[in-house]
Amino acid sequence: MNPFVHLHVHTQYSLLDGQAAIKDLVDKAIADGMPGIAITDHGNMFGIKEFTNYVKKVNSKREKDQQFKAIVGCEMYVALESLHKQVDKKDTGRHLIVLAKNLTGYKNLIKIVSQAWTEGFYMHPRTDLEALKAHHEGLIVCSACLGGQLPRLIQAGRIKEAEDHARWFKEVFGDDYYIELQRHKTDKPGTTNTVYEIQQQVNPVLIDIARKLDIKIVATNDVHFTNEEDAEAHDRLICISTNSNLTDPNRMHYTKQEWMKSTAEMNEIFADIPEALTNTLEVVGKVENYSIDHPPIMPFFEIPADFGTEEEYRSRITEQELFDEFTRDENGNVVLSPEDARKKIDKLGGYEKLYRIKFEADYLAKLAWEGAKKRYGEITPELKERIVFELHIMKTMGFPGYFLIVQDFIRAAREELGVSVGPGRGSAAGSCVAYCLGITQIDPIKYDLLFERFLNPDRISLPDIDIDFDDDGREEVLRYVTRKYGEEKVAHIITYGTMAAKLAIKDVARIEQLPLSESNRLTSLIPAHMPEVNGKELKPTLKNCYEHVPEFKHELAVGQPLVKEVLEFARRLEGNVRNTGVHACGVIICRDDITDWVPVSTAVDKGANGEKNKLIVTQYEGSVIEDTGLIKMDFLGLKTLSIIKEALHNIKLTTGEDVDIDNISLEDPKTYQLYCEGRTVGTFQFESANMQKYLRELQPSTFEDLIAMNALYRPGPMDNIPDFIARKQGRKPITYDIPEMEVYLKDTYGITVYQEQVMLLSRLLANFTRGQSDTLRKAMGKKLIDKMNALKELFFEGGQKNGHPKEILEKVWTEWEKFAQYAFNKSHATCYSWVAFQTAWLKANYPAEYMAAVLTRNLNDIKKLTVFMDECKKMHIKVMGPDVNESYQGFGVTRQGNIRFGMGAIKGVGENVVKGIVDARSQGGPFESIYDFVERVPSGCLNRRVLESLAMAGALDCFGEAKREDYFGQNARGETLSETLIRYGQAFQNDRHNAAMSLFGDDEAASSTAGRPQISPAIEWPAATRLEKERDLVGMYLSAHPLDPYYMQLNYGCSMSMKTYNEAVPVEGSEVTMGGMVISLEERVSRKGGKFGILKVEDYSGSAEFRLFGQTFINFHNYGVPGTPILIRGKYERRFRDGDVFFNILQISLLSESKNDVANKITINLCRNDLNGPICELLHQHLGSSDENCGALAFNIYDPEINRSIMLTSRHKIPINRALVEMLQSEDIQFKIN
Repeated sequence: MNPFVHLHVHTQYSLLDGQAAIKDLVDKAIADGMPGIAITDHGNMFGIKEFTNYVKKVNSKREKDQQFKAIVGCEMYVALESLHKQVDKKDTGRHLIVLAKNLTGYKNLIKIVSQAWTEGFYMHPRTDLEALKAHHEGLIVCSACLGGQLPRLIQAGRIKEAEDHARWFKEVFGDDYYIELQRHKTDKPGTTNTVYEIQQQVNPVLIDIARKLDIKIVATNDVHFTNEEDAEAHDRLICISTNSNLTDPNRMHYTKQEWMKSTAEMNEIFADIPEALTNTLEVVGKVENYSIDHPPIMPFFEIPADFGTEEEYRSRITEQELFDEFTRDENGNVVLSPEDARKKIDKLGGYEKLYRIKFEADYLAKLAWEGAKKRYGEITPELKERIVFELHIMKTMGFPGYFLIVQDFIRAAREELGVSVGPGRGSAAGSCVAYCLGITQIDPIKYDLLFERFLNPDRISLPDIDIDFDDDGREEVLRYVTRKYGEEKVAHIITYGTMAAKLAIKDVARIEQLPLSESNRLTSLIPAHMPEVNGKELKPTLKNCYEHVPEFKHELAVGQPLVKEVLEFARRLEGNVRNTGVHACGVIICRDDITDWVPVSTAVDKGANGEKNKLIVTQYEGSVIEDTGLIKMDFLGLKTLSIIKEALHNIKLTTGEDVDIDNISLEDPKTYQLYCEGRTVGTFQFESANMQKYLRELQPSTFEDLIAMNALYRPGPMDNIPDFIARKQGRKPITYDIPEMEVYLKDTYGITVYQEQVMLLSRLLANFTRGQSDTLRKAMGKKLIDKMNALKELFFEGGQKNGHPKEILEKVWTEWEKFAQYAFNKSHATCYSWVAFQTAWLKANYPAEYMAAVLTRNLNDIKKLTVFMDECKKMHIKVMGPDVNESYQGFGVTRQGNIRFGMGAIKGVGENVVKGIVDARSQGGPFESIYDFVERVPSGCLNRRVLESLAMAGALDCFGEAKREDYFGQNARGETLSETLIRYGQAFQNDRHNAAMSLFGDDEAASSTAGRPQISPAIEWPAATRLEKERDLVGMYLSAHPLDPYYMQLNYGCSMSMKTYNEAVPVEGSEVTMGGMVISLEERVSRKGGKFGILKVEDYSGSAEFRLFGQTFINFHNYGVPGTPILIRGKYERRFRDGDVFFNILQISLLSESKNDVANKITINLCRNDLNGPICELLHQHLGSSDENCGALAFNIYDPEINRSIMLTSRHKIPINRALVEMLQSEDIQFKIN
């Protein structure tokens, strides 16, 4: 049997065209005895790094003479003429297999592939003959399948051109050009033999041309899936790709022969042309063993000339001096053997690189010491020791350039670009040097944060500094970096989107034409939380669902055949790569052109302003990109920083103050009062309901309390919160297993909360080194048993040497083992607690300005906006509609301390319009009338549509001369007021301009009022119409709500709101009452032909959907008129004994019918000390305010001195209405309505 190797193979990275997983392909090739395999995905190299990594892993277990070869390749698309133009609409590229035989070939291949994406993209990434010729060295080329140019010319009968085409490749690539043969004879159902018939016509001509031009032929199989039985799954993948139904006779069909055939199968197919098989082995023989990985390629940071030059360093410093400096510790002690020292020099790139690293390290040290003097003033011996150690580690690990780059763009962000930068995140905050450089804003000495948690000298790895910027500023910083280092040296990182379980079911169901309702039903069977096996929750894969979820077992056992088929093929396709995206924050900065090291492609991503941007992205994803030597940095957009920045802007506008948010007091009493009362809605990190409860119990009084709570509030550590609170409040004693432990556990009341505490205590108790303590943290967190056992003995040995009893050490170790898997990074908790404190400080000290910023930054999320507006109401801050005399682009604060809606929220009112209005207002003061408004706002900003949008949104209500509807009223000539106002404003401004240009300087006041159009009152809109227009323009009701007449019923006559209904866990047998306004009723036909409906209802809290089946639909579908206020009564029941609990609607009625059945009595709870004149006066005034909805009045008076209450009943009836409720709430008075 002739040997054979597959040279034309598509993996799942040939998006929605290939179905084969790389691991499966390699494993099958090895099992078959093949010495290698090529990967040739369509137009990309997305899977190459996964391919080479897996082959490297496999080869690590094989003998040196049995190494399996990973042949890096790509099936490229070649333009007919130039990659920069299209001959016609079909010039999307002819196929060509291109393989790299060595590192030079790999680098040429990534150049060609990258250029195809960045310059030649037309439907596909296309290259051309010129590019192939320019980068031909080290490449092997095959003529490809029937989609290649050579077979196409033969099919068209252009044999002479085909020969010339092959001759060109022979001349350029020599013996590295091969002509490819394929045979896909098939008799499988659902396929076509057309491909094989064309192959039979083309192959003889290909062989003739090959022999005529002395070109070798190779056999390939155009692999698209791994095994023969995968053909049906691949067929469905093609339907998904082409958006075709499986039963469509005109859809794309493959031959179902495209599996990875064995050597024996290929010998049977090509028995008559054995050299086509053996030649594939020749190709493998040409491919060298090389690595595409590389040590870190540090970007070049330009150091100021006045500091010195690299050339001067080379002339002044000897190699021996460099050797000593880079192989000794920070104190000059020899710590490495001669052999290890030489290895370290080589790993850093040799002396050629060391000169550059030394130069950068000295400049970094200069900046760090300058920063240290600014940060600390006095440099203590302990501080000096810490900084010297950190600088030495940064230098000897080869990373000073990295820190110079990071400090530079952070400095530029703050000082040049006006971008808000976070205090740091993650372990980088443990670096004192980073703090001195301004990279981080948290003092690691003060908070016991550790550098080796960030860079461990015993565990060489690239630094990883994640930086937070405000959402808008992130793109500004990226532009700065791109300008400084060059577009060709900066790229984003690709991500791969795969078919998850639900998507796989939906995709297959769609092409199998399973009804949508069935598709939705099947996806709904995937539980929100998977069953646990051995105490660990399973991943939500279809395989796990089918094996462990009873509902799926039932479907697979007795379900309909089509349902079973959908589920089976969904499982086979699950996990397939479906699309690509852009990493949310990862950015590559390279010393050289990125395409010198990895291939790039293009992607479309939305910017902060919603605009689509074309980005350059690496073709290798983030988890493997650093293997290639490229330096990854994370530029994150943090909305909270945008809120803080917006709040500071609001404060400046309203008070004129410039608040330095980075230097606020960490002992501010108002902020701690806010935390103690749990009033954290809208703040960072601490706003959840459970966290608010814990804060009220904890009563935090120090910043360290907040750091600890931030770290503890996660699954696992959360169990320690009650104990933490009890110790803080003195209800439980604070104890330490060993007295010396107090120094690091004091701030957390004797409880181990942070990883850093374990690290510091291991040093204190057992003399661990810095590196050993970090290794301990990692081993415990990841449960590395062998490392933990070795360190355990070391801990006992060192602890006993220090005089600690072994049994106590064992107790400490056991507690560490239990907690370490949950222990949190204190550096990260401290940084984010600082940002959280800033938001709480702003809310406590500048409530209106801060909440206006929160509202502005959540403008597009109506649910959140509603929550935050409710919070404003609790804070006694009015949120009012837009007003041209008080509003800005976003939410703003009025002189009275209330919040105004931003004009930018009004549909049809752009940023330029708002700017024109605000500028005119700033220059000439508030607008006095609608005439003054159109006279002063630049006419280029205003048109009829803009004026009408402002009117309907209520932004012109401040002008008493016209109501909203008046702007739409028509005069005798059929013109609306808005039209005449716009025309008048334009004429007025033209006259004023002409007067200003006149020699005589005519008095512009003379013509200012002559043309003012008359305002004629229009028919008043019904309230519902006005509110609906308001909502259409700003997304929500502002001046009122259609449900306001039913406020008491909805809040005190219903047992559940729509929001609560959506979040509630159904309890069988419980009865529920809800109310709201009908949004829509969607009528549908069931599979049995009957009608059912989906009723959508909205209240103040949100909306919910209710399904009406059978008799319920017949009884209540008439209530489905949009805008109808209804009351729903129902019960949670089971339709079948073993079925799910569902909400069964028992009755629907009009809210107006039960308007008077809500409140019969109100009980007001008062403390004896609160019984004062103002409260009594307010209640007295309300008693006579109305005769409607009156009920009994009672008081529950509490006396704290004797800890007793007394109930008093009034003989007066009181109107129990919204006015009373809001009055009591505004005074923070508790009450109960019966």
